[in-house]
Amino acid sequence: MNLFQILEVSNVVYNNSLSKVTVDICSVAEKYKFKTIRIVWNSSAKHRFAKFKKNLRYWWDWHKCYNEITDNSIVLLQHPLHVANSKVLKKLKSEKNVKYISVIIDIEELRKFYYNEFHKKEFELMLDIADVLIVHNNIMARYLIEKGIPEEKIVNIETFDYLQNNDNVVKFEKSITFAGNLDRSQCSFIEELNQLEQLKINLYGSNFDKNLSKNPNIKYHGSFPVDEIPKKLNRGFGLVWNGDSIDTCSGNFGQYLKYNNPHKLSLYLSCGLPVIIWKQAAQAEFVKKYNVGICVENLKEAEQIINNMSENDYKVLQMSVGKIKDLLCSGYFATKAINKALNLLQSDRD
Repeated sequence: MNLFQILEVSNVVYNNSLSKVTVDICSVAEKYKFKTIRIVWNSSAKHRFAKFKKNLRYWWDWHKCYNEITDNSIVLLQHPLHVANSKVLKKLKSEKNVKYISVIIDIEELRKFYYNEFHKKEFELMLDIADVLIVHNNIMARYLIEKGIPEEKIVNIETFDYLQNNDNVVKFEKSITFAGNLDRSQCSFIEELNQLEQLKINLYGSNFDKNLSKNPNIKYHGSFPVDEIPKKLNRGFGLVWNGDSIDTCSGNFGQYLKYNNPHKLSLYLSCGLPVIIWKQAAQAEFVKKYNVGICVENLKEAEQIINNMSENDYKVLQMSVGKIKDLLCSGYFATKAINKALNLLQSDRD
């Protein structure tokens, strides 16, 4: 039984958590002896000749992909695919008896903001060809079961890993850190963080509005690549929040927390930071299960809890976080999910 993974590589490199998730899953799969086949997609081709080259490269990569994958192989995909070639993927299944493990990175139908006809077709393709689906959590699993996916085809990854080597010494501080895209059109709750007057607010990421620096409790530390940001996070709590308000996670981005595993949770925990997370977020279940943070309805509640917290209380959380940190940094959760998916496919063939 041969193992392959199809990895999309953009000609434009973005410093965001999505690319980190993709790279980490790819790395874990390669340790599992999945051979990586790269498909280059060009999102910046505008002129006629550039588009011609893009289409030629696209055709050639998928042609090589079909020829390289052998009969009865298992192929790992990460969804959503940017350049899904449904004909080749279906042909591999029908002519070479390929089995697919589909790792869900995002479901655009749930995220809504980016949802369009392309993503609709890509999602339908995934549901059609996947033999096993690796999903974020139990909430996402239930959503797919309602879509008609048999429960026995679903594997729950629990959380995404964050592969890194980091020996941060985390300090007790009555502060929260938010790392990510600081664009207020996507997370306008940032405008209200000045209301948490009793807390220090540490912000990291792109698209920072300098006007927020006028607030004495808010400090902007800059934007850093995914391999550097872990070295910067060493105090207080990591904040897992999104949407329009500090009162609840509202709006499309906020509501998506009810279904997805935000990668910033993995970032914080891999740095040794306990987290603050919305009670209604799907990952609140993970936080409670492993005692790695505090689940709140709103950020005023978080402010009150942190201000009443002793250093000993914080150290108890730190001890739990330390155990999860080691697992995240080693790729434990992806390894476990891929192993379970392979066992399911093997039992089907037996």
